[in-house]
Amino acid sequence: MATTAELFEEPFVADEYIERLVWRTPGGGSRGGSEAFDPKRLLEEFVNHIQELQIMDERIQRKVEKLEQQCQKEAKEFAKKVQELQKSNQVAFQHFQELDEHISYVATKVCHLGDQLEGVNTPRQRAVEAQKLMKYFNEFLDGELKSDVFTNSEKIKEAADIIQKLHLIAQELPFDRFSDVKSKIASKYHDLECQLIQEFTSAQKKGEISRMREVAAVLLHFKGYSHCVDVYIKQCQESFVKDQLEECRKSDAEQYLKNLYDLYTRTTNLSSKLMEFNLGTDKQTFLSKLIKSIFISYLENYIEVETGYLKSRSAMILQRYYDSKNHQKRSIGTGGIQDLKERIRQRTNLPLGPSIDTHGETFLSQEVVVNLLQETKQAFERCHRLSDPSDLPRNAFRIFTILVEFLCIEHIDYALETGLAGIPSSDSRNANLYFLDVVHQANTIFHLFDKQFNDHLMPLISSSPKLSECLQKKKEIIEQMEMKLDTGIDRTLNCMIGQMKHILAAEQKKTDFKPEDENNVLIQYTNACVKVCAYVRKQVEKIKNSMDGKNVDTVLMEFGVRFHRLIYEHLQQYSYSCMGGMLAICDVAEYRKCAKDFKIPLVLQLFDTLHALCNLLVVAPDNLKQVCSGEQLANLDKNILHSFVQLRADYRSARLARHFS
Repeated sequence: MATTAELFEEPFVADEYIERLVWRTPGGGSRGGSEAFDPKRLLEEFVNHIQELQIMDERIQRKVEKLEQQCQKEAKEFAKKVQELQKSNQVAFQHFQELDEHISYVATKVCHLGDQLEGVNTPRQRAVEAQKLMKYFNEFLDGELKSDVFTNSEKIKEAADIIQKLHLIAQELPFDRFSDVKSKIASKYHDLECQLIQEFTSAQKKGEISRMREVAAVLLHFKGYSHCVDVYIKQCQESFVKDQLEECRKSDAEQYLKNLYDLYTRTTNLSSKLMEFNLGTDKQTFLSKLIKSIFISYLENYIEVETGYLKSRSAMILQRYYDSKNHQKRSIGTGGIQDLKERIRQRTNLPLGPSIDTHGETFLSQEVVVNLLQETKQAFERCHRLSDPSDLPRNAFRIFTILVEFLCIEHIDYALETGLAGIPSSDSRNANLYFLDVVHQANTIFHLFDKQFNDHLMPLISSSPKLSECLQKKKEIIEQMEMKLDTGIDRTLNCMIGQMKHILAAEQKKTDFKPEDENNVLIQYTNACVKVCAYVRKQVEKIKNSMDGKNVDTVLMEFGVRFHRLIYEHLQQYSYSCMGGMLAICDVAEYRKCAKDFKIPLVLQLFDTLHALCNLLVVAPDNLKQVCSGEQLANLDKNILHSFVQLRADYRSARLARHFS
């Protein structure tokens, strides 16, 4: 049986179980083993093994039955024990209910007894309190306060409670009999009230919050409790606002203005939040007066501090910039002489005074402009918040005039005057022209200035008479600047034309258009034409980069017209052979390509006409009249046509004169 049990392994698999049994039986192995296969012996082993399994099954079955019987017995015993416990629990619950009822009964008796005791004690306490009040009242009648509660300053809380009650009692007494004692009680009431307020003030200065709370609770029953609130606010003002502002009021205007703006903003925000609570019917007026009482001494002269700081700060920003450039500002001058010079310059376009070499410096700085505008922006924001509504437009205008003074006059106008003085005369050779850089930067600054005018000044003055005054001042400043810009651009264009004249005079030769060997001309256009076109293209690009909008077209048109006039007059100076005339046509064709870069129809039309005129230099005499009556030349004055025909080297031949007459 032990051997049989050994064959059982978990998990049990029948096929594996039989396989193990076969291998353990001698003669039961497969072929090739140490012993030959013996089926009879294997059958005998199977029969014996089946018998052993049957015996094992019976034994196990008996053991299972015994365990089932034992389990049933224990289950019955457990159920019996549970029933007994349930009965015990029911008895305990019943005892608990009886105890609860008894406790409720006793509690009811105790409450009843307490009510009876209170009913007896309350009148007794009232009587004792009334007796004490009568004792204190007699002291006031006698005119001498002997009780410790009135003479000991440490018992001010008890004294306040007593005097408050005596004060209420005194209100009910007839005046004719008790006028003296009523006045004494009222006097003591007032004295204690003042002492309590003084005590509250002292505790607040020391930062004793618990003592403040204690004194405020006592004052709550006095008529002067509102004075306690006033004292608290006053002390807050002295302990915070004063500390924040007084120290830097004279020494640091910038920090003073920042602190004032910050404190006032936070206070008004707090006021807005307090508006949500029930502070009475006229809470808005109350809060406004409260804020005004705190800041009145600082707001009265706010704009003087603001404008003084803004002027000094703006002057410092400008001076720091000029110092960084190692530049000493020239005195532009004002008054009659300067005005006379300005009028002469506007009418004659002549440079007044010696030319100044600025070495390419425009004396305009976007960083400086941004700093000035930022300071002014902050000033406008503070002005909006801190100014009285009736003073707001006037104060905003004062800030605007400071911006105009330092940004427009001291910086932009000075740069324009310096730029104008730096423009060389039109006959200067190899002159460096920087005024267009001034124009470019000035345009950028004008846009920033205009944006701040619209974004920050307009909302402050839009509904006041100051609006028209500001608009007029802005218009005058812009017109003055534009006049100087126009003058500078005009003189710059003159210099450009002067430079081109020098190029033509230096590079153009008479033999270019009347070569000695008509059959040996190898160039497509003259060297003078190449250099002039290169110079013009460079200047056109510079003009486009320096201006914006319609200003580009206006300046390019003026430059293009002057460029055409220069080339027209230049061509009038030479005599042209047939091959020279062809070369002149090639030059004008190159000039016309250059004119296309202007993208101005009028300029291109002028060069188209000039190109057509140059055809008169090479056309056969028999075809002159036909060419002159062509589409591009038909509307021109006959003298102009004749002047070009006269430039032909063969003009004096009778045949040519006859065909053109």
